[in-house]
Parts: sequence; structure tokens; C-alpha cells
Amino acid sequence: MFTTLRAASAATVFALALLACPAADAAEPYQPTWESLRTHTPAPEWFRDAKLGIYFHWGVYSVPAFGNEWYPRTMFGKNNDSDRWSYDHHVQTYGDPAEYPYERFVPQFTAEHFDADAWVELFQQAGARFVGPVAEHHDGFAMWDSDVTPWNAADRGPQRDILGEIAAAARQRDMKLVATFHHARNNLWQKDPAKDEWTGHYSHVKRDFPQLLDDPERALLYGYMPRDKFLTFWRAKLDEVIDRYSPDIIYFDSWLDEIPEDQRQQFVAHYFNHAAAHDQQVLVAFKQEDLPIDVGVLDLEKGGMAELAERPWLTDDTVSYGSWCYTRDLRIKPTKVVLHSFIDIISKNGQLMLNVSPKADGTIPAEQQSVLRELGAWLAKYGEAVYETRPFVMYGHGPTQTGKGHFGGIATDKPYTADDVRYTRRGATVYAIQLGAPQPGSTIVLQAFAKQDDAAPFDVKQVKLLGSDEPIKWSQTDAGVEITAPANPPDEMAVVYRIDLNNRRASQIHER
Repeated sequence: MFTTLRAASAATVFALALLACPAADAAEPYQPTWESLRTHTPAPEWFRDAKLGIYFHWGVYSVPAFGNEWYPRTMFGKNNDSDRWSYDHHVQTYGDPAEYPYERFVPQFTAEHFDADAWVELFQQAGARFVGPVAEHHDGFAMWDSDVTPWNAADRGPQRDILGEIAAAARQRDMKLVATFHHARNNLWQKDPAKDEWTGHYSHVKRDFPQLLDDPERALLYGYMPRDKFLTFWRAKLDEVIDRYSPDIIYFDSWLDEIPEDQRQQFVAHYFNHAAAHDQQVLVAFKQEDLPIDVGVLDLEKGGMAELAERPWLTDDTVSYGSWCYTRDLRIKPTKVVLHSFIDIISKNGQLMLNVSPKADGTIPAEQQSVLRELGAWLAKYGEAVYETRPFVMYGHGPTQTGKGHFGGIATDKPYTADDVRYTRRGATVYAIQLGAPQPGSTIVLQAFAKQDDAAPFDVKQVKLLGSDEPIKWSQTDAGVEITAPANPPDEMAVVYRIDLNNRRASQIHER
């Protein structure tokens, strides 16, 4: 652990950081060029099969449990109109941020009830196939045992290697490991040295509490350092996690575009080469245009696709309606909202990474646990329509649509109903998922099987209702497969019809 550097100078830390960044080896399979990195498979088959992962926003910001995970920034918003509410709360609750700065919360992040085995067991019961923490948020606090930064969970706060314990628990269950990084925003610096404008998560500090930056150790947490040193620091943290924990997925939040292109290339090359040496199939998830689309997997925050996508993609969403981290007033979504969104995502060639919000003491609130268990119970019954599936020729149909892009993929203002259908496919079997319990005796038309002008319709062999022994009345017409809803739908949230095809046209389905 960081015992020898507890009071280390910034220069010592950066010397270690430099040693942590391995140089490229010409003999390795991947070189730090986009041309070379494009030879790596962006989305491994295991990832496309997995469909669901769970991660968690949990850190020092969970202690104040107010507003959201951006509290480390907003608590200093004395002269910022959008953040003043958080500053006022901090003053009223803890005092002036000059006397009670963010790092005062670190010893209170005790995690005394954290149990990695119990957490991962819960996530597996929810149906997740990959799990992991927010390894470092914008606040500069690392959730692993680090020799690169003294601000880490193994040396301060919980004094536990959170990432390491989760990794061990996941691999005992043959689950994949994800580590997410948001620290590209941490640097407190001037993009244009000619202007007195500072960017970074703690820019309010530089403006209104500059005296806090006089302490070198605190300045390290707040990312206050020359740009070249921060870029070395940024890379060293990533390499340390790769070399110690071998994550299967590394996910980046926004602002990765602020990292120079050559630095991004060097990171990806090291990650891919490390994986190749350890016989791993890994992926990098990114937002906006921060990496080439044929090098990594595009992530859409709380978002989605309006139509079926040609390439696999990812969305990160949370069980709550507001903050990503635990707050005292956090509102949790009904399970059916989470489930319906998930089904829409996978029908469009996507995967979901679902966030939960533990308390600072290491407990996951019962309401969140209930959502996870109910989601897992549905998947335990109908998982054959989810795992190892691929998109059908159309994603679905119905009155409820989602937007495209970040924050556009969740239909919460107009809920899905039994009139909405989404499709998945496994070989010559198609699954039609009705997003709600149909009225007994009502008719649903599966339009994906309609007669087409330019091709013969799919030849349907049989239709079954998963989770029920009740015979299903159906017929194939020019409009599609017409199904009469059963007298006793087996599930209130979503019902699944299994449609087995004769192979005459099934073998011609375009693979995505």
C-alpha cells in the first residue's frame, strides 16, 4: 500500500507515476496507432452475450449524501448560480468550505458494512454478467490499493482495496470485471494560458478558495498541477489498475477528449497488449467521439438508439431517477421501468450497465436490492430471450418510442405497455417480448413476420409462451403472426413468446 508515501512530496509521486507507464514494445501485437488498434475486436462475443452488467457510484461523495456525486465540486459553488444551493447546504451543515473542505469527508467514508462477496452475489442474482466499481470519479479519490496516489481507499477512509475485493468475488463466480474512470476531468488547469479561466472538477476552489491549494497533498487530490504532470498521473493510474487487476472492461466518462490523442493511443495499446498476454478479450467503452468507433464501444449515458444499430453499443443507467450516488432523498425506479428499458436496449443491439448507489457505510438500501432481485427473478424465468441473443430483422414496434443519444433512451414519461413489442433472436428462434401483460383474449400482431414485397415471409413452425403450459392460438397472415393472448398471462411486467422458424429463410438473417 501507499505507506511509504503517506507524506510524500508531489515530485516523488510523479516519479513513481513515470515508472508506472510502460513503454511500447515493437514486438507486442498492438502499437499505439489507430491503424494497429483497429485490428482488435471492439466488442468481444462474451460482452454481446452478457447483455447486463452492474456497477456502483460509491466513494467519498457518498458521505454527505446530498445533491449528487458532484458534491465535491458544488460544495464550493459560493459564486456560482447553479451550484449555490449546494454551497449553502454545506455551510449550514458543516461550515465554511475553507474550514471544512472535501477531504474532511474521507475519514467518514468508513464502509464498515461493505461485503464484496455479498454485493457480487446480489449482482449475480440480478442477472448481471459483469460487475465493478467506479474506480475513480472526478474527485480524485482512487477505489483501489494504489502506489501512484496517496488518495486511495486502501490507505484512507475504508482502508480496503475495494476494486481488488470486488474483482476476487467476481472471478470466483466466473463473472467479468469492469472498472470505470472519470478522472480525465480532475485536472485543475488553464486550457488557454493567456486567459485567467480554470477548468476541472474543482474550478470553484481556484476561483473562491485558492488558499486550499497551498497544501501540496490536497492539491494532488484536487488535480491542481501542471498539465504534463497530470497527464502522466492520469495514465499511471490506468496502467496500475490494468497491471494489478486485469479488468475485462474499462469505461471512460466524458472529457476523455481532453487527453491528447497520443496518450489515448498509448493507453489503449497497453491495455490490449496486457490482455493479449493474459489471454483476455477486453473492450474499452467511451462517450461522444473520444475514441474511434471501430476501436471501442460507444456508450450513451442514460441513452439509447431510436432504431436498430449496426454496431454493438452500451448504455449506462441507474436504478434511480436522480443522482448516481446515494443521497438521502434518492427516488428509485419501479422494476418494470428498468426491465422495459433493458429489453428495448438489447433489441437494438445494445447492452446495459446498471448503476446502484450504496451508502457510505457499505450497505445497499433495501429498495435498490428489491429492484435487483425482481429484475433477476424475471431473467431467471425468461433469460433465454436475453442472454446470447442477437437482434432480429427489426427491433420491434408499438406506440412508445425512445429518443436517440445521451439521456434520450429511457421512456419514463410515457411508460411502455402491452402494445409495445421488442424482438431478439437466437439462431432460428425469435423471441417477441410484450412489454406488459396483455388483456386475456386480446390480439397482438407480430409485424416482423409480415408479408414482404421483396422476400418471402418467415416460415413460422410454432409459437410458445414462455413460463406457461397454456396452448397459444396463433396464425400467420400477410400482416404478421397474429397471437391471441392467453387467459392467464404468466407475468405482469413482460411476457415472452418463443417463435421457432423453419430454416428456409432463417439462415438468411443478416448478422449484426
